[in-house]
Amino acid sequence: MLMALLLIPIIGSIILFPLNEELHATRIKQIALITSLINFILSIILWGEFDSSSLQFQFVQEFNNLDFCHFHIGIDGISLYFVLLTTFITPICLVANWDNLKSGYKYFFIAFLLMETLLIAVFVVLDLMLFYIFFEAVLIPMFLVVGIWGGSITRIRASFLLFLYTLAGSLFMLLAIMVIYYNVGSTDFSILSLSDISFESQKILWLAFFLSFAVKTPLVPFHMWLPRAHAEAPLAGSILLAGLFLKLATYGYLRVLINFMPDATSYFSPLVQTIAIVTLVYSSLATIRQVDFKALVAYSSIAHMAIVILGLFSNTVVGIEGAIALSIAHGFISPAMFTLVGGVLYDQFHTRIIRYYRGLTVYMPVFALLFFLATIANMGIPLSLNWAGEFMALAGVFQRSPIIGFLGASGIVLSACYSIFLFNRLSFGAYSQYLGKAKDVSRREFMILITLIAPAFILGIFPNIILNDLHVAVTALLYTSV
Repeated sequence: MLMALLLIPIIGSIILFPLNEELHATRIKQIALITSLINFILSIILWGEFDSSSLQFQFVQEFNNLDFCHFHIGIDGISLYFVLLTTFITPICLVANWDNLKSGYKYFFIAFLLMETLLIAVFVVLDLMLFYIFFEAVLIPMFLVVGIWGGSITRIRASFLLFLYTLAGSLFMLLAIMVIYYNVGSTDFSILSLSDISFESQKILWLAFFLSFAVKTPLVPFHMWLPRAHAEAPLAGSILLAGLFLKLATYGYLRVLINFMPDATSYFSPLVQTIAIVTLVYSSLATIRQVDFKALVAYSSIAHMAIVILGLFSNTVVGIEGAIALSIAHGFISPAMFTLVGGVLYDQFHTRIIRYYRGLTVYMPVFALLFFLATIANMGIPLSLNWAGEFMALAGVFQRSPIIGFLGASGIVLSACYSIFLFNRLSFGAYSQYLGKAKDVSRREFMILITLIAPAFILGIFPNIILNDLHVAVTALLYTSV
């Protein structure tokens, strides 16, 4: 079944490739969307058949007859929800730019289908070398999406920043994997989990992996690529960046650092928590000062991911489960925020400068309501999954260090500051003289927003839907060998 998840988007891309854009415009869009929806339905079936009480990887498939690699795939409770999030977000990405691409949309849709396969592969491969290959391969189609279909003439610079920042950081991970292979003789997860890596070696390898994941997270001072990439990317690119790209590092921390190098992870946890606090405060204060609303939402993503890092390195079950839940919640709400400001507003008024907007509630009441729901979820209001994740992550941190927990909780106040500012500035007051006639959200935009916002509140009211599948996997991560 996992192989089907990987192959279906590739098959869809192959079907799309020979079609002519001018003659088959509607058919190209329909084939791409149907392909992604089939994958989503298949992932739901996978979720239904998943056994949350098992300690082992499930749906395992292994291909030993390949000369060039050891292709070994499977999922556990941790990777399950990242796979589900990938298959959930991809159809939304395709629908987000359904009408506003003037040319090249066949290759646009092919790029997103390929990214779906590569992202799923990152979350299901059980080999460290393949993990690196897919981890980096995702950059290629995203580089093309930002560089070709971006919003302004600075899109080329943004695409190169995205590509070079993340590629340069990952070179250290490649060197670390080569060292592991030289000493252990394999990069398979099951063999690495049984290998005894000395504490001194763990520390060096850990720093190499951490540098790569810190760029992808991103943590200060490796964050500059993200706001620019978000600002220039098309709406679908921003949704994918916020919803899935930032989860690659989260999964890498769990699967590699905490799993295979627990001693070094415990040793460096104070350093990581310090960096996360600096990232949280800096990015929150920078968010308040933004004049471009896409950059504002991008900086808020950096702040939320800093809380995720605090939870991951709390060395507690509740903290790690909260970090994963917050990652999933961020995968819903941040794309919703980008759809509201970078989709609905930018498509109508063609400016991202906040000072030109005011009084949108007068002509766009449905937009204002959806914007309000997304805003309160983004700031972590109770009954949202964001709140449940933040509370658990900070509770886990507080068990280990009350001071770090207190500093991390400051992010709640700061997120309220920039969230309320953005909503108040855009929605209330007299209608702006700089804006023309406004139209409320279309049916397509409404369905996208409801699809993103509703799960965040449903899972916030019933968080055990996620947590029940995480308990065994996270406990095994901390207390037993894989």
